[in-house]
Amino acid sequence: MEKNHCFQASYLHAITRRLLTAAGTLRHVAEVVAEVLVNANLSGHDSHGVLRVPHYLSDISKGIIHPASEPKVVKETTNTLFIDGQWGFGHYTARKATKLAIEKSRETGVCCVGFVGTGHIGRLGEYVEIAAHSGCIGIITYGRGELVGKKIVPFGGARGMLGTNPIAVGVPTGDDVPFIIDFATAKIAGGKIMVAESKNSDLPEGCIIDKHGNPSVKTEDYYDGGFLLPFGGHKGYALSLLICLLGGLSEGFNAERGAMGGTFMQVIDPTAFAPLKVYQQRVRGFLNDIKKTPPARGFDEVLVPGDFEYNSRVERLVQGVEVPHTIFRQIQGWAEKLDVSLSGDVVEAADARRYQIQQ
Repeated sequence: MEKNHCFQASYLHAITRRLLTAAGTLRHVAEVVAEVLVNANLSGHDSHGVLRVPHYLSDISKGIIHPASEPKVVKETTNTLFIDGQWGFGHYTARKATKLAIEKSRETGVCCVGFVGTGHIGRLGEYVEIAAHSGCIGIITYGRGELVGKKIVPFGGARGMLGTNPIAVGVPTGDDVPFIIDFATAKIAGGKIMVAESKNSDLPEGCIIDKHGNPSVKTEDYYDGGFLLPFGGHKGYALSLLICLLGGLSEGFNAERGAMGGTFMQVIDPTAFAPLKVYQQRVRGFLNDIKKTPPARGFDEVLVPGDFEYNSRVERLVQGVEVPHTIFRQIQGWAEKLDVSLSGDVVEAADARRYQIQQ
């Protein structure tokens, strides 16, 4: 069995930027995309990390991603924004939207953002973490449903009609470990299947069905016409539908395709309700009390959302990030195609500083 490769975050950032710019991505956009992907790896969510690079390069070559596009605000009010990503990198669009929404929320208490012309935006937790570290509450959803071509079956259904339709929420705690929830409304995210496939691993039971409707744990059954199941039965299904409706605020409804969905963001400034320091102290105190719960058999401790990502980042900044050999082989293939060096000297001083371990 082929072993995984292990790389420092600064190196993964550098080669991602180098590959994206070689494919026509603007340098400042490539920096953001690289950071979002590497942050996902560091946070322990490899399904949204550098594993995606070959897919994005393929999308650029097919004209699906326009690497030189810049997002623009096409409409706004005192507490809303409507942003056109112009089919550039969704990561850059979402990062820019987050920062604009934080600024607006400072003035009005809340800002809601709708999007159009935006494809995949990476790990949603990235953007709510930015909001939380800025002392705001961030909420972001991305969802879509349509008559054909989707991979999640509605509750009680036998054919896919919905996307994985994730939701993320970040709440400030006043320290380096904000409260972060980030999950798909499918039992597992589609990227988790990509990870399992890259490692030749089976999936957890109860996550997928094959094209005949039979339960399976094999990734090949999923890719051969299979489907994902919603988490929590009818409850996850209902939440998935809500995420489609929120996304539909900006991207609308396509009657011919029976489609609705898109990206929706909301940023809330807690100071509209209470002093930030007081609120953050209450949040941290409450979460710390929850963590005092005696652990059940088989558990070492009780964690709260955000702990896993923080602990993973601390560990991986030191030990490095593992990349499956199958994925790195694809990256090497693209490097050859784009005439890009993957040697260690691609790492710049700024890359090393960006991922410097905090003492």
